[in-house]
Amino acid sequence: MALVVTGLRNGTAFMDPETGNPFIVLKYEHIKMGRGGAVIKVKARNILTGAIIERGLKSGGTVEEVDLSKKPVQYLYKDGQTFNFMDPVTFETIELSADIVGELCNFLLEGSTGTVNFYNDTPISFDLPTSMFFTVTSTMPGEKGNTVGNAQKPAIIETGATVYVPMFINEGERIKVDTRDGKYVERG
Repeated sequence: MALVVTGLRNGTAFMDPETGNPFIVLKYEHIKMGRGGAVIKVKARNILTGAIIERGLKSGGTVEEVDLSKKPVQYLYKDGQTFNFMDPVTFETIELSADIVGELCNFLLEGSTGTVNFYNDTPISFDLPTSMFFTVTSTMPGEKGNTVGNAQKPAIIETGATVYVPMFINEGERIKVDTRDGKYVERG
């Protein structure tokens, strides 16, 4: 199925028109040139080899979309550099490498759910919900009068990741975090 290049987004899989290999978009950027047409720049990972490329595609062009299958999973535990998940329907264990899980490992809690994307029965990427709630386990106390502008302080959440939060957040509070960029969203 043809996909207009302006429809490419992070996580979208497509066939590279130059090499004919399947790629998954890591970063998408729309660049408007002065009088000329717009250019779409994508940073993408080759699904088969793991090689990362950068491509400039014309705004009106199309690419062939790659069909991925998705499977919901539940996180179990980490064993060395391998993350173990369970298919909640078949109870089958799915092992994913740290390369596939990527930065999302900072937001994995035992029992949390996500989605594994497969290409020809091979896991190629992992997704979590765009935002999740976590408990703050450690942070500095906020100081009165230290709230000019958007003052923030580091806080460690229950997964061990550091998130920058507003000064009024205290230890033990639940916060909502955007898993795509690791930023504080709101108090829970």
